[in-house]
Amino acid sequence: MSGGADARSRGPHVLIIVENLPVPLDRRVWLECQALVACGYRVSVICPKGPGDPARQHLDGVDIYKYAPPREAAGFLGFAWEFAYCWVHTARLSLAAWRRGRFDIIQACNPPDTYWLLALLWRARGVHFVFDHHDLNPELFVSRFGRPRSLAQKLEFRALLWLERRTFHTAERVISTNESYKAIAVRRGGRRPGHVTVVRSGPDTRRMRPVYPRDPRPADGIVLAYLGIMGPQDGVDQVLLVVDELVHKRGRTNVRATLLGFGDCLEELKAQSTRLGLDDHVTFTGRVDRVAIAEYLSRADIGVCPDLKTPLNDLSTMNKTMEYMAYALPSVSFDLAETRVSGGDSLLYVPSGDIAAFADAVERLIDDPGLRAELGRAGRARVASELDWRPQAETYVSVFDEVSGFSQPGPAVPDADGPAPTADDQGRRYVDLDDGAEFDRYLRERRAP
Repeated sequence: MSGGADARSRGPHVLIIVENLPVPLDRRVWLECQALVACGYRVSVICPKGPGDPARQHLDGVDIYKYAPPREAAGFLGFAWEFAYCWVHTARLSLAAWRRGRFDIIQACNPPDTYWLLALLWRARGVHFVFDHHDLNPELFVSRFGRPRSLAQKLEFRALLWLERRTFHTAERVISTNESYKAIAVRRGGRRPGHVTVVRSGPDTRRMRPVYPRDPRPADGIVLAYLGIMGPQDGVDQVLLVVDELVHKRGRTNVRATLLGFGDCLEELKAQSTRLGLDDHVTFTGRVDRVAIAEYLSRADIGVCPDLKTPLNDLSTMNKTMEYMAYALPSVSFDLAETRVSGGDSLLYVPSGDIAAFADAVERLIDDPGLRAELGRAGRARVASELDWRPQAETYVSVFDEVSGFSQPGPAVPDADGPAPTADDQGRRYVDLDDGAEFDRYLRERRAP
């Protein structure tokens, strides 16, 4: 980025801590990094390694420090060990980042709610603390294990609430992903509304938009796509049940499902696919980068949002929903409060857990290419006009300007005011969204002319 070194030497240094995903794979955190760099901040990140990642990277103006991820956790003691392992490595790498250049602000992203203690230790050196509230850990506990009944479960749940309160109380400012999360920061965290800022995880729709896929789906086939983490609370098993319903019970043998992502349940899901006799109809890609995501979502016909209605999911913004919309991909979702906020009228909603109703909605889209085109167009228009990252980036950077007293003129998204590119970095042509006839043809066929 031009002028990056000069900008970093002038602006405050922000250290971002994220444990859930590597960077830049974590799309929200990477967009935050780029927004800060564009506005003159120096940015460092501490995160776990992905497969093949180096321990140190300097990428697009961001210094990234990575540690080997812990082994997969199971049970309360396993999760406690995982959190302690990551905390110690993060503390160690924060010292390495400090030696390269004093940082002025720590931004910690949860889960888990443990980095308030590290921020408290650094406060003695004058470091500010901003909490980027990504998840509701008490609600996650209830969603995975049910309401606490035993003494051990009640103690574990109270510990999660205590850690959450400590995080809220230690932070100078809280960034929430939606209004539901902000309400919890105010009600349960005791924060004043003026100290909690909503920054939604919208995509950068100038670059996250349909491309002409190099490997389009067969002309007589229908491809369903799932994008996201595959954990116990994500409901990906529901996708397999829907495909089983469509293929084996309704004779839709031309249906295929591509499941993009990884997580604790990936091997269980593969085994479930085999038990259901779906291995010829389901593809598991594993971890995918932005290049592959653009290819898969640009050629798929229907996106699926299988997150069941739980205390966590109902209040959480699902990134997959907005990413489907960015690629003009019509989608079916279980009916969740915050998913309706994101999707509006551009999605089809069905009751949570109703496999037959989900399959009905998918069949409706299969049989009506015009409806697929209508919803795809509506989703793309909504995400570009109401959910785009650019205005969110300005709001995000304003939190750091307020905390640091630093401000530099200019857009928080690089090249935001320039002409939209006509091709991506791999040379794939973007679909011309301003050519109504061509956009409509693409929405029906999901292939190049």
